[in-house]
Amino acid sequence: MISNQRYRITLSAAAAFALNLLYALYHCVVGIVNLSLWLIAMCAFYGILATMRFSAVLCGRKNNELPSEDTEKIVMKLSGILLAVLSFVLAAVSYISLSQNIATQHEEIMMITIATYTFYKVTMASIRAIKQRKNPSLLLKTIRAISYAEVAASILTLQRSMLVSFGSMDSERIHFMNGMTGAVVCLFVLTLGISMMIKSTRKGPEL
Repeated sequence: MISNQRYRITLSAAAAFALNLLYALYHCVVGIVNLSLWLIAMCAFYGILATMRFSAVLCGRKNNELPSEDTEKIVMKLSGILLAVLSFVLAAVSYISLSQNIATQHEEIMMITIATYTFYKVTMASIRAIKQRKNPSLLLKTIRAISYAEVAASILTLQRSMLVSFGSMDSERIHFMNGMTGAVVCLFVLTLGISMMIKSTRKGPEL
């Protein structure tokens, strides 16, 4: 585990998969019980993240000793397609949040804790990007891209909560800020998905 970077990243993706799956199941049950479209959309969001990570972990386990580039390309392409779908799911979540004024307000200590955890995820994603930039593994690139998408969505969620918890802006400005950030995040995830689909069709050093 200490010496094998690929194994460490795959193990981390497995843990994140389990967490995403639990979140998806939770939002699904609560969404159905409360007939909440927003919760069901969040279930779809976490469900797609779980599916991408499951395919990456499965690929990592099957090719632990002898990685197959063709298999990794298939996983990358599938994840690219799902990221493109995820961008539209995020757009739906953002639209519902804006139209129904959905934003969780937290106490100061809880809000600081959530912000700290979000910035921790951003920092870790940046460190992994720097450390693994020379690693040619398509699987690791796929896992990193999935993490980038989740981090971007976390930043959007954090902003929504911070604006209602600490912000002194009026509702119109809050709507504008959340709408702009939501659009940027959705575009970023869509671009990430398209980029992965394109990379999965290239050969050799062009990747």
